Amino acid sequence: MRLELSSGSDRLDLSGIEADGVGFQALAGVTGLGLPQLSVQWLEGAGDGAAYRGRRVLPRDIDIPLDIVGRDRTHLAELVTRLARVLADDCTLTYIDSDSVRWSTSAHWTGGGAIDPGSGERDAQTVITLRAPSPYFLSESAQTVTIGGVTAGAFLGSMVAMPLSSSQAIGSIQLSNDGDVPAYPVWEVTGPGDTFKAISPTGETIQWNGTLGVGEKLIVDMGAGTVKDGAGANRYSSLSTAPRFWSVRPGASTVTASLLNTTAASRVTCAWRPRKWVVI
Repeated sequence: MRLELSSGSDRLDLSGIEADGVGFQALAGVTGLGLPQLSVQWLEGAGDGAAYRGRRVLPRDIDIPLDIVGRDRTHLAELVTRLARVLADDCTLTYIDSDSVRWSTSAHWTGGGAIDPGSGERDAQTVITLRAPSPYFLSESAQTVTIGGVTAGAFLGSMVAMPLSSSQAIGSIQLSNDGDVPAYPVWEVTGPGDTFKAISPTGETIQWNGTLGVGEKLIVDMGAGTVKDGAGANRYSSLSTAPRFWSVRPGASTVTASLLNTTAASRVTCAWRPRKWVVI
């Protein structure tokens, strides 16, 4: 397991000592990377027991024991200053798994960091505490499937039922969510075309009834619940009544997409970033 801690100004490799003999090293005893804490709601009546009413996943608290080793006392002070500057900003904690896939979560320094200035000539130990507002680790790489356009291929090789023609594009698309919690697709539709529809594996439907000219874009973000054009203007009002923004469960799922009045220049792209609750 490798960890990185970064901000807008710097990136700290928390496996640096293992690789180079100097730098930062996350030690055994890191906590907060497993399943997050929950707030569970129960309804207690006059009878025995209680009824489960739901749950809310809480922010994630992470403790990281650190060893900091410099070439000499001056270099050690420089490393501690780098750590302080990263922690002073909004941070990103990144986990790199055995397949070199990067999973990140935003975090804020909430405590720890005490260092005994006389503890060593070239090394020091501390523990930093971070709070991640989101309980999820988000893949830094989006998974994407595209159909249409000049260079695009078929959706995961499964789109033989969805050719883009002069009339319509419609068919089933297989999505693979490599995370362990639902992921939210982002659809980018490039015109010409009209009446874009996306149906989830369980039947939730979102339909946009507007029209796109040649090269015009529509971006439907299922997670944010937004519908915008390529210039960022709100196009939500063209949705059908009672739209259902939906997610894709872990594993393989089949969704349906359609776009009417297309040409060879039309293109539909679906992208999603897997999320994890647990990184080890």
